[in-house]
Amino acid sequence: MQELIPINVLLGDRTYRIRVLPSDEEEVRKILKIINDKILEFKTRFSGKDMQDYIAMVLLWYSTQSIPGPNQPAISQDMLEALNKMEIQLDKVL
Repeated sequence: MQELIPINVLLGDRTYRIRVLPSDEEEVRKILKIINDKILEFKTRFSGKDMQDYIAMVLLWYSTQSIPGPNQPAISQDMLEALNKMEIQLDKVL
C-alpha cells in the first residue's frame, strides 16, 4: 500500500494542505489548475461576487461536466458523495 504524501494546493485564494497518493499528485494539480482558471474566468465575467460564490459556481460547472451523454456512464455514487462532502467542507471553511 502506498503512503500518502502531503502537498500544498491553492484553491481560490486559499492554500490547503492535503494528502494524496504520489501517483495522483499530477492529476490533482491538473484539476486544481482547471478549477482555478475557471474561478478566474467567473471573476472576470461576474464582478462583485465573493470567493464562495465563485467556488460554488465552479463546483456546479465542474460537476455538470460529468453528466452522462448518450455514450457516457453516469457519475458514480461515490463521486457524488465525495463532491457533497467537499462542498460541505468548503462551506465550513468559507
